[in-house]
Amino acid sequence: MKAMVLYDQAPIEERPLRLEEVPKPTPGPGEVLIKVHTCGVCHTDLHIVEGDLPLHKRPVIVGHQIVGTVEAVGPQVTQFRVGDRVGVPWVYKMCGECRFCRQGKENLCLNPLFTGWDVDGGFAEYMVSAADFTFHMPSNVDDAHAAPLLCAGIVGYRTLKLSELQPGQRLGIYGFGASAHIVIQIARYWGAEVYVFTRSEEHKQHARELGAAWVGEAQDTPPHKIDAAVIYAPAGWIVKEALRVLERGGTISIGGIYMTPIPELPYDLLYWEHTVRSTANATREDARELLQLAGEIPIRTDVEVFPLEEANEALRRLKHSELKGSAVLQIG
Repeated sequence: MKAMVLYDQAPIEERPLRLEEVPKPTPGPGEVLIKVHTCGVCHTDLHIVEGDLPLHKRPVIVGHQIVGTVEAVGPQVTQFRVGDRVGVPWVYKMCGECRFCRQGKENLCLNPLFTGWDVDGGFAEYMVSAADFTFHMPSNVDDAHAAPLLCAGIVGYRTLKLSELQPGQRLGIYGFGASAHIVIQIARYWGAEVYVFTRSEEHKQHARELGAAWVGEAQDTPPHKIDAAVIYAPAGWIVKEALRVLERGGTISIGGIYMTPIPELPYDLLYWEHTVRSTANATREDARELLQLAGEIPIRTDVEVFPLEEANEALRRLKHSELKGSAVLQIG
């Protein structure tokens, strides 16, 4: 099968992903073989490729927003049949045995595996996934538009939940890429007024098209304080700017797996019971809730489609904020 393989981390401008023929995998117990139709392109893929995150496997096939069909099922798999349309997210598998898994906090698992980091992912024609962490996809969202739901959507949704936003409140969204353009649709569905903070003029226009009540940049002061904030831009200095315009008792939730250092904060920005919290992965419950919302609202993702062999270019454009919405690889 064809796959884009990473051997050595390097700036994406050096095109470190190589198109190669590699063996087609075989599903083991509790696993399914998936023929990949589409795979979303995520900032986490970029962090793995460029070295912001260390390699857990070498070589590795990155990619963790996979939509495809089940081609074969391994022993002990009962929830899927050949031909089922499924999705695979960032979380490949949790151990189910550590104290966090036993407490229902599987996103904090001590021994997790991640798709496209610990095991080969979706920048390929086929992949194997753990059946218990694979999901049926909403029928009213096509393959290309469904792919971003599986990381940008699921993790973005968990970040929104952790912000403790209540219906009718004001939400600030910092950074307006793949997660943000999904989350704004959920927040507005819940009746929130949304303020968007982003540098890109194209992203500002995109936010307006999706119903943002106000659009500016992180250093700007919006017309009213915000009750909650979600930060998707991996820039630590934004935390201070979000605290500056956060209402008393408000919560800031950070959605990235990687962020530059957060600068020293004067205590008066944290006073009035402000909360700053990170988002660590997601649970299967988050995935099911997000995918149900995706079909119910319905969520419409904006995508730019690339062939598999242009994965380096898709990641380069992601790095330089040259995309509207999400990049998606069309495979096969």
